Amino acid sequence: MNNKIKFLSALTAAALLTGCSALNSSSSAPASTGGAGLEKTSINIGHLNSTAHLLAFVAKEEGFFSEEGLDVTLTQFSSAAELVNGLESDKLDVAFIGSVPTLTFQSQGHDVSIFGGAMTNGHGYVIKSEYADEDELGVEILKGRNVASVKNSVQDAELQILLKNAGIDIGEGDDEVNIVYFDSQKDAYAALLNKSIDAASVYSPYASLAKSQGYRVVYYCAHEEALQNQPCCRQVAKTSSLSSYPNTYNAIERAFIKAYHFSQTDHEQTIKDVKKYIDIEEDSIEVELYDGFGFSNPDPDKQGTIELKNNIVELGYTEDYDIEPLYNTDIYKKALESILAEGSDDIYKSLEEHFNDYE
Repeated sequence: MNNKIKFLSALTAAALLTGCSALNSSSSAPASTGGAGLEKTSINIGHLNSTAHLLAFVAKEEGFFSEEGLDVTLTQFSSAAELVNGLESDKLDVAFIGSVPTLTFQSQGHDVSIFGGAMTNGHGYVIKSEYADEDELGVEILKGRNVASVKNSVQDAELQILLKNAGIDIGEGDDEVNIVYFDSQKDAYAALLNKSIDAASVYSPYASLAKSQGYRVVYYCAHEEALQNQPCCRQVAKTSSLSSYPNTYNAIERAFIKAYHFSQTDHEQTIKDVKKYIDIEEDSIEVELYDGFGFSNPDPDKQGTIELKNNIVELGYTEDYDIEPLYNTDIYKKALESILAEGSDDIYKSLEEHFNDYE
């Protein structure tokens, strides 16, 4: 078991044990601002149709944004491109965006920065039951099949990594995998209704939805050695905004960290909070959040994301570039330090240890 898996397991154990409009600018905000010292308090956050973005849902529903003096509006979008456009047009202050599209947009010159995490793992592929009689048979079951995917997504990059490792080519032959691209995960999943599509990519919660509808899981990325602890969605903002509104983003991150803690100590209410934004059965939400296929965590996980960047550069997804100016870990570090200064427990301490190990 590697260090990151140990970290996540420790947090789960700790949870069971604990139960538990512009204002004046300021160079350093108090730990819990309550609105004082914030450069702006009206915040717009964009997310996808995914249980993976629970940090925003819980922070909103449990009042953690309000505690930090923030008036937050959450808006669902259908694609990473829409979210980046929202940031660049100043319609959004924060967006939860997949790691791969974030990296490719950065490499293309979009001035957006990663400043926190949202989910690790939580995606994979599903296939029609006539082609598989059980779950998790691996990418070999996709040979000779038409597979719906989303270009510029972590799901697609992971599939290509696994196909490459298995020596399987992409194409239309019987021993190849034919990848058919769609604009969004919703469209890719819906394509399973077409006779010409045999399998499709999924992210949380589409895997659980697919199983409930009789499809088989080809693989969960969390169970593939080459893909374990893959940074999926990241917290992203316009680079200039992070420097212009440091106290505001500190308050946002504090709310996310509190939401993470809550999600580890109160599973039942967390599921209810998520259901208000992702309207699927609560049992499916519970599987997605707590059955080990994905983990929603606010840590920026810089090391893991840089490793992923190197992998997609090797795949030819994007040109290499200097990620350092576009990766801000100071906001998360200061937000976590301020919360730890107010009082700590095993969950917050584990967040600190993980950040120190993987920053």
